[in-house]
Amino acid sequence: MNVISKRTLVKFYEQHPQSKSALEVWHSDARKSTWSSPTDIKRVYSSASFLADNRVVFNIKGNDYRLIVHIDYLRKIVRVKFIGTHAQYDKIDAKEI
Repeated sequence: MNVISKRTLVKFYEQHPQSKSALEVWHSDARKSTWSSPTDIKRVYSSASFLADNRVVFNIKGNDYRLIVHIDYLRKIVRVKFIGTHAQYDKIDAKEI
């Protein structure tokens, strides 16, 4: 998968250094993957939540952080829409961000 944009993840973990390792692992896993459906994601990330418009919410670092991405399965593109603490996630509408 082509992950857009790692820069968003880097900026986040520069502010939250304890998230760096988990985000780097997620990014590496996503780049190596060839997800063609939510089922493919669930095999590896059983706690992932699926929203409308091919959005996926990943729990990062034991659910300390939430990562929302939009996936274009056909084109193999993952777009980072949001990364934040669990408290920040609770303040947004994951379907609209």
